[in-house]
Amino acid sequence: MQQPALQLDKIIAFFEPAITNKLLLTFLLIVLFFVIKRILVKVIRSKSKQDKRLQINIVNNLFTFLMIIMIFNVWSYEIQKFAISIAAFIVAIVLATREFIQCFIGFIYIISSRPFRIGDWIQVGKYSGEVHSIDWAKLTILEVNRDDYQYTGKTLYVPNNQLFTSVIKNLNFLKRYAMHHFTIVRDNSVNPFNFIDTLYEKAHAYCDDFNDVAVRYNQLIESRLEINIAGPDPHIQVATSELGDTQVFFTIFCPTELALEIEQKLTGDFMQLWFAEKAKTAI
Repeated sequence: MQQPALQLDKIIAFFEPAITNKLLLTFLLIVLFFVIKRILVKVIRSKSKQDKRLQINIVNNLFTFLMIIMIFNVWSYEIQKFAISIAAFIVAIVLATREFIQCFIGFIYIISSRPFRIGDWIQVGKYSGEVHSIDWAKLTILEVNRDDYQYTGKTLYVPNNQLFTSVIKNLNFLKRYAMHHFTIVRDNSVNPFNFIDTLYEKAHAYCDDFNDVAVRYNQLIESRLEINIAGPDPHIQVATSELGDTQVFFTIFCPTELALEIEQKLTGDFMQLWFAEKAKTAI
């Protein structure tokens, strides 16, 4: 009966230096947390069939939070003594670390209010892109060009403290469908109203394949935002510029991946009709 007790005493004696030595204990805890986190990330990447970035981001933030708590508990006594000893300099420390404190508060604000999620398209200030990840210090965005809805290949790192002072726009609906606007400018030698009905026919023909889906998606956006938006029917407006040139504005509600293709087709149709009309007036 005494042999298991002796073995237990040997195990405790073996781990006693690690328990009493806080530096070694802290190192072992960090290694243990990183090993477990790496294993979980590998499991998620190998087994998850959905978007893995959200799950990996949650695991990274959760383990970072738990590791900070564990290290704080290990060194709580020393931290308390240190805090008391620097009480006279606490104001200077807060001022020196205010950027980091603001970043952490910004992280808490984003996590609690959830104005966006991993994978959403957002605009922060003048920058737009897809949310890749967020941690206590920064927001990582994969930049998207708002003109052609394509990834630029650039990665933006936005400090969390800027999320308090910058306007955050959730562009998630643009990820599938967009209210695409483009303008064609020509001289005033041709009246575009002579062939605007033909342009409408062309626009409806290009949007006919996805019209039913566009109607449902348009209704979904209106119900969620509780507002009325233009669409999904194409809209063409004719105006003049300050220089007297003719401007034709097109508004197409279409899938983002087809926006440039439809723009090019309508531009080609407009040019063809415009030059044909100009040829008639020249005779």
